[in-house]
Amino acid sequence: MGTDTWQAVKESSHVIAILDAAHSVERQLLEEFLAQKVSELSIRATVHTSEVSIVNDPEDPSVDSLTDYLTLPNDTLVLPLRVVWSTSLAEKSTRPRARDLLFGNRRRPSPRRAKRILAQNPARIVCIAGAPATLAALRERKERLQGVTSEDDALASFIALQAGLALDVAERRLQGSRYKVPRSVNQSLLASSKFRTALQDVAAETGREMDDLLSESETIMRELISRPQPFWLDVMAQLNHWVMRLGYDAEVVLDAAGMERVRQWSREYPTALLWTHKTHVDGFAVNSVCFDNDFPAPHILGGVNMAFAGLGFLARRAGAIFIRRSFQDDLLYKTVLRQYIGYLMEKRFPLSWAFEGTRSRVGKLMPPRYGLLKYVMDSAHATGAENLHIVPISISYDMIGDVKDYADEQSGATKRPESLSWFIGYLRGLRQPMGKIYFNFGEPVILDQVSSPENPRELQRVAFAVGVEANRVTPITLPSLICMVLLGAAPRALTAEELREQLELLRGWIAQRAIPMSPELVERDEDRINVLIGNMINSGLLTMYDDGPEQVFTIAAEQHGEASYYRNTVIHFFLTRSIIELALVHMAQSELVGADTFRSECERLRDYFKFEFFYAPTSEFLIEVNQEMNRLESDWEAQLNEGGGALNLFGRLTPRMSHSVLLPFVEAYRVVADILAKHEASETLEERECVDQALAYGRQAYLQRRISSEASIGKLLFSNGYRLMDNLGLVAIGEDDLSERRLQMAQTFRFLQRRLERVRAAALP
Repeated sequence: MGTDTWQAVKESSHVIAILDAAHSVERQLLEEFLAQKVSELSIRATVHTSEVSIVNDPEDPSVDSLTDYLTLPNDTLVLPLRVVWSTSLAEKSTRPRARDLLFGNRRRPSPRRAKRILAQNPARIVCIAGAPATLAALRERKERLQGVTSEDDALASFIALQAGLALDVAERRLQGSRYKVPRSVNQSLLASSKFRTALQDVAAETGREMDDLLSESETIMRELISRPQPFWLDVMAQLNHWVMRLGYDAEVVLDAAGMERVRQWSREYPTALLWTHKTHVDGFAVNSVCFDNDFPAPHILGGVNMAFAGLGFLARRAGAIFIRRSFQDDLLYKTVLRQYIGYLMEKRFPLSWAFEGTRSRVGKLMPPRYGLLKYVMDSAHATGAENLHIVPISISYDMIGDVKDYADEQSGATKRPESLSWFIGYLRGLRQPMGKIYFNFGEPVILDQVSSPENPRELQRVAFAVGVEANRVTPITLPSLICMVLLGAAPRALTAEELREQLELLRGWIAQRAIPMSPELVERDEDRINVLIGNMINSGLLTMYDDGPEQVFTIAAEQHGEASYYRNTVIHFFLTRSIIELALVHMAQSELVGADTFRSECERLRDYFKFEFFYAPTSEFLIEVNQEMNRLESDWEAQLNEGGGALNLFGRLTPRMSHSVLLPFVEAYRVVADILAKHEASETLEERECVDQALAYGRQAYLQRRISSEASIGKLLFSNGYRLMDNLGLVAIGEDDLSERRLQMAQTFRFLQRRLERVRAAALP
């Protein structure tokens, strides 16, 4: 398109001009454009024209007219040409209108519309040239990528594919990088020497014929491979914006510097964007942020259960890849998937998916499942991808419309399966003010050479690193902090002044540690704070009572489960400090001394919650403990070696937070321990039976005020409590002292509960 392109044409003796025309109007425009360039630049080369309509059939265009020219000399230059239609060359995107779905894409007008545009607004029409290449260079490229073939049709198809890619690159200079999409993926894979070699391995292992495997591979590709197109990317962008703006502010709070870093990584390296999954809005938000920031449309991996009517049709044409839910025994499907993902990474098309396990029903990041991560690492290993950049993305919300459903599921309700009717109902539920969406990017986990994902430790290491980094960049939002404070005070309500004081103490603590916060917390934006509190009240999450002498706030009745969700999104930031508080109370109550004793107690407490949180190694945890204690008193170790030192240090702690952070887990684990203690040593419980009994007993314990909050009643909490008891050898029938040890563990969690009650009494005015 530039000077170098036409200079190369001037220096050639033969040129094949590929006219990528959708119809006769475009062909005439390209012929006139080519003739004008030949005249203006005094081009003396013999120019041969071949009409190859790539825009009409990018996967398999007719190349009959091109085949005749393949006998020309090897230095013959192949020059692709195309017409670009735009509403305005100043615009990076042309948002589709409803009538475009009926009358066609304005970027690819019909002959009739094209003639009208030509007559009324010729400025909308731009003819472009893709980067040219010689026949010799194209033959060498095909041999490198696909191996040697003698058929002229195969070479002509390859040249058409390369011409389409070159034209797409040139067109993106006008339309934007958001329209970078793969072309002719099926054709490229089937012709690839890597793919053929992989199929030969399948044939050797299964005994099937290659022709049979190739035929079934094409069927799998039609099901699996996404075919994004600029028009449908525009349509999807409109849907993304509409869905997000049903309940959220129009402008996303974006880590712009992080976005630019990701853009650069994706240009240079194979890149996977892993985002925390909290709501079905996440996928729309990822697409929207990428589109609005002119980032190539990511290929979002998801389960085929989301490919229901309507949304599935659109999503496939906007980059979504729907994968079967189960295919462990289907070697051919795994091979095709592996090669397809490897191809996308090789061509620098970013992959994206929800970090599996992060759409927890309790708000906090859960231990991940490895399905999609394993597939991608497997593909990278099998296809030799290097420097794979796995980028953690934290997507956060002030409020989330799904939380009521999550709370219901935790209390025992059945999850409703996804369908079109479900999706329509879901969208209706978003029609309420829910604040802002926050997008933050973590540092990438970089795999120079991807080892086999059959190595479980490497897979776990990568997943853990992604989770820790996603947690690190998750901002603390006002609703999450309010819920944390009020749940810690429950069942007591707090006056407006008490709530403000507690929030300000926590905000100062957070700021000192450079933990990310939402803008209204950073800026102390009172107007914005009042709006968010109003949203929480209007949604039924909070109750405000102002008929008395003072205005007071509390979590609304039967909303503790929902409130705990918001609190749990940020409690990982407060975990180490909370463990320190409990350790100091224990030492003070037991009249223990010594810094080593204190550290041992911190490690013991930490181990109780190992099924709830992403933990750094013990050595790093102890460094965090030391850093936190050093902020409190530089001589804290010396004080702990003296009588009364622990009590003195606890008295200097402010703010106090362990009751707000750990009480639901301690109370839930107490419920599980009590249930086990009531069974004979000769009895054992399966996890599901234990959880069912815990749900029933937990409701009774709450009514009896043996536990303080409904937030301590939940399937996942009880399930993790069961896993802890099993890990401690308290589930399976074993030693003779099993009954005694079960009773001791139940008593341990009662003592922990009392410690937390003491912290709460000291924390609240």
